[in-house]
Amino acid sequence: MRLCSSYEELPDILTAKDLQFYLRISRSAAYELLNSQGFPTFFIGKSKRVRKDSLVKWIKSKEKSV
Repeated sequence: MRLCSSYEELPDILTAKDLQFYLRISRSAAYELLNSQGFPTFFIGKSKRVRKDSLVKWIKSKEKSV
């Protein structure tokens, strides 16, 4: 796993570890985010993932609500 410091470097489908590194949050915070209501996740088997474009839309929606 390489540290992704820019949006362009992120994979199209993100894991908890990708969220942790990109957002600079703890492992537990990444899992809390993946399990929070309204966060745009989907399952691959038993593992939650988020699309990169969905993450950006979610962040933009949070910016507007602040």
